[in-house]
Amino acid sequence: MSNAIQQFENYLIHEKRYSRHTLSNYRRDLLQFSSWFAEKNDAETRAENNAEDKAEDKAEDKAEDNVENKTEHTILDADSLSIRNWVATLHRQGVSGKTLQRKLSSLRSFYQYSLRKRLIKKNPALDISAPKSPRKLPGTLDAETLTQLLEIPGDSILAIRDRAIMELFYSSGLRLSELTGLDLDSIDLNENMLTAIGKGNKTRILPIGKKASEALQSWLKSRVALLGAHSQETALFISKQGKRISPRTVQQRLNVWRKKQGLEQAIHPHKLRHSFASHILESSGDLRAVQELLGHADISTTQIYTHLDFQHLAKVYDKAHPRARKKN
Repeated sequence: MSNAIQQFENYLIHEKRYSRHTLSNYRRDLLQFSSWFAEKNDAETRAENNAEDKAEDKAEDKAEDNVENKTEHTILDADSLSIRNWVATLHRQGVSGKTLQRKLSSLRSFYQYSLRKRLIKKNPALDISAPKSPRKLPGTLDAETLTQLLEIPGDSILAIRDRAIMELFYSSGLRLSELTGLDLDSIDLNENMLTAIGKGNKTRILPIGKKASEALQSWLKSRVALLGAHSQETALFISKQGKRISPRTVQQRLNVWRKKQGLEQAIHPHKLRHSFASHILESSGDLRAVQELLGHADISTTQIYTHLDFQHLAKVYDKAHPRARKKN
């Protein structure tokens, strides 16, 4: 890893306090571009050297010339054209527009940091946009399917915990990382509110629905039995080992209950979040409120749910309007 990338990563860790997942994405994007840029320029340099050697026919000086002409190309030497070519290459390889947008965002942030540190004179990644990809509508569950999923039978500790997890996902529209990051003091069941820490360490206050509140109260009574030697654990949701539950475990448990409840379609935490957003918008029509509840920085991200809402309205229209109904 180049020194410039390492400095930038230290900045993200110690000053921006980004999550490990975000840091991993930044590192992978920057190293990928750095490697591509170096290889591309090294190949061009070798081609130029070979052409000069043949033209001048100086075989005795060939080794010396190669040493003199060899230039180390780093990520700080890249210009806008190089970045555009890289993006175009990835696009031809089938990389989605959304992924390319993220990679460009990584480059823009890196070069903006390098500009402030006076390592470069201008940010070459500015004003470069990724090709747009067709926007997929998020998968959601209807109310009947959600009821089937959430009515978990049994009173085992894991059943009580998993019921509380799924109810909270659907009740408050949490991301997976937000749910696993909750501590005991993150929730206030007297006010039925919780404090979630989202992307970029942004904090937001969210309501807890009645069903989720009841499920959490049951879980808090059962939680003590799983603590064991980890009596000081502050995490709201813990594993069988008494430690903070991992995102992977949550995903696995959702899949377990999907099968037990006889559901065919895949269930994952984000689908519960999508269902939460779609159902709130469907009932209220308040896009700004949904944006705040989801913690979206840009309302354009939230607007995708308006397409889901329109699909619902279209179905209602087709069933209700005399001129829309098909004749038997």
